[in-house]
Amino acid sequence: MVFEGSSAAISHTGKVRSNNQDSGFSGSNLFMVADGMGGHAGGDIASSIAVHHLKSLDHSFPTPAEAERELRESITDAAHLLVDTVAERPELAGMGTTVSAVLMVDEYAVIAHIGDSRVYLFRDGVLTQITTDHTFVQRLVDSGRITPEEARYHPRRSVLMRVLGDMGTDPEVDAFIMQTQPGDRWLICSDGLCGVVEDTQTAKVLRQDLAPGRTADMLLKQALDAGAPDNVTIVIVDVGGRHPMFSGTATIVGSASNPQGIEIVAERPARTGWFQTGRQAANEPTHFEPAAEYLEELIEEDRRRGRRRRVWWFVGFVAIIAAIAAAGFLAYSWTQTRYFIGPDDDSVVIYRGIQQDIGPISLSTTYEDTDILLADLPAYQRLSVEQTISARSLADAQAIVDNLRQQGAP
Repeated sequence: MVFEGSSAAISHTGKVRSNNQDSGFSGSNLFMVADGMGGHAGGDIASSIAVHHLKSLDHSFPTPAEAERELRESITDAAHLLVDTVAERPELAGMGTTVSAVLMVDEYAVIAHIGDSRVYLFRDGVLTQITTDHTFVQRLVDSGRITPEEARYHPRRSVLMRVLGDMGTDPEVDAFIMQTQPGDRWLICSDGLCGVVEDTQTAKVLRQDLAPGRTADMLLKQALDAGAPDNVTIVIVDVGGRHPMFSGTATIVGSASNPQGIEIVAERPARTGWFQTGRQAANEPTHFEPAAEYLEELIEEDRRRGRRRRVWWFVGFVAIIAAIAAAGFLAYSWTQTRYFIGPDDDSVVIYRGIQQDIGPISLSTTYEDTDILLADLPAYQRLSVEQTISARSLADAQAIVDNLRQQGAP
């Protein structure tokens, strides 16, 4: 059964990189994103090989189980192709690609995933990440060592634990089947989008319920506005919905849209201006699959970073407490240079400090009991004392008391 719905695919080099190593595919049943890695041309070829090999699955299947089996086998075959390609062209050693694919079979979505590209499901106004990133920092998040917010800016966030590459022909792929329903919107993207645009912002765009092509354009603009340090590839798939499919022709975007077998030439150098330099991003891999001993070193480094972070938090906390204590001491010292006249039972008293209290803490003390009785003062003077009279200094306070004594003299 041919999938009924609408879709769109878009890919952009981004604002920093000089070539596009992403590939995307939007067909009648198959939808996927591949984020290549391995330096200039290597990543382009790896993602292109993955897309061109898996696009043969863009047809209907009798059952979701059979589609899942075919999808797994095709990804494994793509790994063999990468190994064979490197054998023929050793300069491409180390190349690889992520693969996130959704194969629609009747009312089911068959999902296969390896790497850190993502598959999201937007249903009833809620955006849910369906796949799990195969990254070093995701392992740290899963183990509770860091929070998802910390993972977003972790210096090792691009280290992949699993990838489709030339290092093995038996990739460990996550594959599963989910039931889908009319009104669902699926988003498949490279980390050029989800790595710089918050999921809350992505959900806000999806809630506008615009056509897939318009929605993809808006998400791309958000990534570009955020700096787009990496290639950005977006595939949006609507199940049913009110946006009709304009064409059943498959769409290939990114490096896979270039003719295979032709060496990809880097884009011309960016033009310079007052606010731009002529430098371009190095064509280095931003992802790689590390050896076991290297991962142990990364884990130990993360432990050290965690210890340093706790030490700095403690030092910062102590510094804040010390600053608050110092500020409090200085403030209290200042209050003790102030004076005012007020009542104490039935007499007039000179107080040192200020009239205000902080909870149970009094900021004033008795400096001198003048022995002037409140009952001996005229009514208006007695009222002034009861409401307290501020003095500019001790001498000023004593002068006010002398005046009150004269007023109260018989």
